[in-house]
Amino acid sequence: MNFDATMWSIIAPALVVSLLVAMTHVPLGQEVLKRGIIFIDLATAQIAGLGAVAMTIYLPDPHSMSGFIWVNFAAFSAALLSGLFFSWAERNLKNRQEALIGCSFVLAASLAILILANQPMGGDEIKDLLAGQILWVTWSKIAMVALIYIPLLLIWFGMREKLGHAGFYMIFAIAVTTSVQIVGVYLVFAFLIFPTLGASSLSKSKRLVAAYSLAFMGIFLGLILSVITDWPTGPTLVWTLALIALTGAICLPKIVERKNAVKVN
Repeated sequence: MNFDATMWSIIAPALVVSLLVAMTHVPLGQEVLKRGIIFIDLATAQIAGLGAVAMTIYLPDPHSMSGFIWVNFAAFSAALLSGLFFSWAERNLKNRQEALIGCSFVLAASLAILILANQPMGGDEIKDLLAGQILWVTWSKIAMVALIYIPLLLIWFGMREKLGHAGFYMIFAIAVTTSVQIVGVYLVFAFLIFPTLGASSLSKSKRLVAAYSLAFMGIFLGLILSVITDWPTGPTLVWTLALIALTGAICLPKIVERKNAVKVN
C-alpha cells in the first residue's frame, strides 16, 4: 500500500487521536504503575465496553449521533461505578485489590460475550471492543475526545495532589472510557503501561518526557508499518509501542549514564 493523498486522509485522524490518547494516558499510566494496580486499565476498559455493548443492542441505530450519545452514557456510567468500587477496594481491601481487579475484568468480558452471543454482529462487536477501530475515527469524534481530554489534563497536572483516591479513579474511568470505544481495550493498556515501563528506570524528573517520547515514536512507527504491510492498525500499534518501550528500557539508562560520565569528566 502506497502513501498518497487518500491514504494520508485516512491516517491523519488515526495519528491525531493516537497522540491525544497518549498525551492523556501516559501520565495516568505512571500513577497506575506507582500504585501497583497494573490491570486496572484492562478492567475499567472492559467494564466501560460492557456498558457500551449492553446499550448497543437496545438501540435501533447505535451509530447515529443520538445512539453515540446513549452508548457513551452507558459506558461512562459503568466505568464511573467501577471507579467508585476500585477506590473503595484500595481503601478497604488493599491486599486483595489486584485480585478484585482481575476478577472484574474476567466477569465483564464474559458478560459482554454472553450479551452478544445471539446477536448477528456479535463477533464484530467483540473484535471492535478489543482491537478498536482507530482507522474509522472521524474528525467530529476527535473534537469530542479533545473536549474531554483537555480538561482532564488540566485537572491532572494542575491539582493532582488534591484529587485523592476517588478523584484519581474518576479521572481514570473517564479517560479510559473515552478512548476504549475508539482504540479498543488492547491499545488502552498499551498506551498506559508500555511507555511508562520503558522509562521507569529513569529519575522521576525525566520519566514523563521519556515516556511521552517513546509513545510518540511507537505511534509513528506503528501507523507507517500498518500502511506499508496492510496489517490491522490497532494490533500493529500495540506491538510497536511494546518494542519501542523495550528498546527504551534497554537504551535510556545507558544514554543517561554516558551523559553523567561526560559531565563528571
